Amino acid sequence: MAKIKGTVVVDTERCKGCNLCVVACPPKALSLSKEANSRGYNYSYLSNPDACVGCVACAYVCPDACITVYKMRVQ
Repeated sequence: MAKIKGTVVVDTERCKGCNLCVVACPPKALSLSKEANSRGYNYSYLSNPDACVGCVACAYVCPDACITVYKMRVQ
């Protein structure tokens, strides 16, 4: 049986660092960056890629729709 693996792509220039996606992530795969984007916000990023299961919870709660989640089957 194939296992589902996920990955998250964040549009770092649109992210305002509200932290909602980090809190909503069940496997704790996201974190806020210590670096800031051009608007001065600490953006979120996929800090633990192996933990991401592609549940899409982060994308659902993002108020700016700057998160895209991809799912793939791994064997």
